[in-house]
Amino acid sequence: MMLLLAGAIACNKNDGLKTGITANVTASDAADIVGSSLSANSNGFASISDDVTVNSQVYVNAHLACGTTKTDTLTKKSPTNANVTFSYGLGYTYTLNCNNAGLPDNIIGKVNYSGNYSGPHITSANTGNLTFRLAGLTPTAANWVLNGTFLRSGSFSSKADTSNHGSSNLSVEVKDLVLTKPHRTVAGGTATFTLTGSVPKKGSFSYAGTLVFNTDGTAKLTVNGNVYIIDLLTGEKRKG
Repeated sequence: MMLLLAGAIACNKNDGLKTGITANVTASDAADIVGSSLSANSNGFASISDDVTVNSQVYVNAHLACGTTKTDTLTKKSPTNANVTFSYGLGYTYTLNCNNAGLPDNIIGKVNYSGNYSGPHITSANTGNLTFRLAGLTPTAANWVLNGTFLRSGSFSSKADTSNHGSSNLSVEVKDLVLTKPHRTVAGGTATFTLTGSVPKKGSFSYAGTLVFNTDGTAKLTVNGNVYIIDLLTGEKRKG
């Protein structure tokens, strides 16, 4: 999700990947795109991973047989008068795996989604999915642990500069995201991401970075040496 072209690349070379193209999409712009894709308020990764955790535990509590696969569909919309608005259709698939003792151990699955959101900085229409493995389902496990890949592709437009609009592709590889029981509070984990896209008449852009999930509802995002703290509820960022 962001912007511009070759002559401007030299002026912004510290904001883009040294081996990539920025099209005038700065590191700050990239952080806005990633932040909004993570935030619960825009039905991003934080919201979808929470859905997965809740539903997985519901299936375990229902005493499903080992190897059972369940599917579900859902439409989600933002509350009336919300600062960030969204509308998404989602489809969920879950398969329960048991350990050697025949007890529920983990659930693997996939969530497909399609919809749109409008936040303080970015509007977007997009599709994507989360492919996941959620462990920690045994009664003695202190936490749930999620590993997976979160994808989001679609169109975007910057509210700060309406000439900054185009297409984007985001891939987030999540490793050992810890969610405490029973309230699903994020208590650790890391991720790597790649963000690519293009802006009409301005060219393409490419970024890669890392995420560290903190215990206070935020994540530290690092891209090209720039550090931002992302609020996982709102998607808002501040310099780290």
